[in-house]
Amino acid sequence: TDSSDAPSLQRPSSELLVCLFCSESVPLLQKDVLLKHLLLEHKMVIADVKLIADLPKYMLYWKGRFLEQPVTDFCSVIKTNSTGPVEKQEDYFLLCDILPEDRILREKLQQKRLEEVLEQQQQERDDTSFHRLCMFCSEEFTGNRSSLLNHMAREHSFSIGLPDNIVYCSEFLDTLQSKLDNLQCLYCEKTFRDKTTLKDHMRKKAHRRINANNREYDRFYVINYLELGKTWEEVQSEDDRELVDDEDDDWSDWQAHPVSAVCLFCDHQSETMDQIYTHMKEAHGFDLHKLRTELNLRFYQQVKLVNFIRRQIHQSRCYGCQEKFDSRDNVLRHIMAEGHVMKLPDMSTWDQPQYYFPTYENDALLCTLSDSDEDGNDETNHGEDVPVIAEDISNLRALKQTSVLNQLLKNRGSCS
Repeated sequence: TDSSDAPSLQRPSSELLVCLFCSESVPLLQKDVLLKHLLLEHKMVIADVKLIADLPKYMLYWKGRFLEQPVTDFCSVIKTNSTGPVEKQEDYFLLCDILPEDRILREKLQQKRLEEVLEQQQQERDDTSFHRLCMFCSEEFTGNRSSLLNHMAREHSFSIGLPDNIVYCSEFLDTLQSKLDNLQCLYCEKTFRDKTTLKDHMRKKAHRRINANNREYDRFYVINYLELGKTWEEVQSEDDRELVDDEDDDWSDWQAHPVSAVCLFCDHQSETMDQIYTHMKEAHGFDLHKLRTELNLRFYQQVKLVNFIRRQIHQSRCYGCQEKFDSRDNVLRHIMAEGHVMKLPDMSTWDQPQYYFPTYENDALLCTLSDSDEDGNDETNHGEDVPVIAEDISNLRALKQTSVLNQLLKNRGSCS
């Protein structure tokens, strides 16, 4: 009647589970004890217990209903040893969602749980009182949880997913910290003799990630609450099958997924590009559209400029004057105080091939850049500024003089 593969969404709780028929009760974490009691003492089996969103409320509801009407009005009766003597036959009762009342109850409990989770998630999104140390380098983070999660992803290549996909974040981090404190690898979950050995193991084996098969983590991901009993992998595969089976070629109602672009200066994220541009302009005084227009920046120049600024901020260096600081907060204070937000160095400083490559993987800000005159010159400039960066062409004259083609032409001239 249980499903070990289903996501484990029950939160640790001091709530009690009550027996449907007598005064017996146990803590929620000991539900198996009560289920065994129901089976042995009352011949009652509850189907798919793992899929019940709020088991204590479920039990209380049916305890009340069984006081009002006989159990046989609700449960399927299973007779054991039906072909044997009557005195050896026993009736067992199955409570399951084939009964409309049970199905409706389960759906209501699931909906209520989902609403609670989404409300909790929104509170964590808006929370500015977050305070925690990085579990890898002990750097201190205050404000919003996203600052720490983004730091661990960028600086330590440890990602538990986008902040907006996570709920009960503090409990999640407590769980991970507890494993590290117990010298346990987060991925393979082996235990090591000391912290240094554990760190070397996680680094060399690329085990700076969590074990996706550990159901303990399911309750920290919002997607697991969408359809109870299905893992996020199953939900995802269903979505993919729907895409494959859909033969409708009409894309008129297609909507893009949120891009979750990150600000150049802080950890603020926005789901639309208009929002992130507005945020950078209002919160930091940075107007990328204005720079693009004033400098007449082509697409790849914008790419290099964004990557250049990202890298300088990442290295705690002012991109305007190149002064180095000991932290990102200090360089941002300097940029604002000195009015360097819209001050760019000479174009030769950042218009370099090395800045074709993003500072951060999957930088959504890069996906929305466009040519400043894209509406007017699409055809005439088609193919212009496409980067070919296999060779360093910074000294073009020297390159031409030493090229293989040039030597061939000289040889051909001397032979003729």
